[in-house]
Amino acid sequence: MSDVEIRQLRYFIAVAEERNFTRAAERLLMTQPALSRAIRALEREVGAELLVRSPGDVGLTPAGRVLLAEARALVVLR
Repeated sequence: MSDVEIRQLRYFIAVAEERNFTRAAERLLMTQPALSRAIRALEREVGAELLVRSPGDVGLTPAGRVLLAEARALVVLR
């Protein structure tokens, strides 16, 4: 996971907390398509699907739950 940036973790945390890409993008002051691309890139980098996407809702996969806990700890330390 060496190529993962703090910025990507912040994006992931926002989506996980908001459970919605549009609201997370608004919170991050970015567009929803850009956020979606960033999350897909993060999933490629970690080699796992992190989110379960359904219309109007986003949930976490088991890997997503693990990453969320680790991401929150890393972002707080920075």
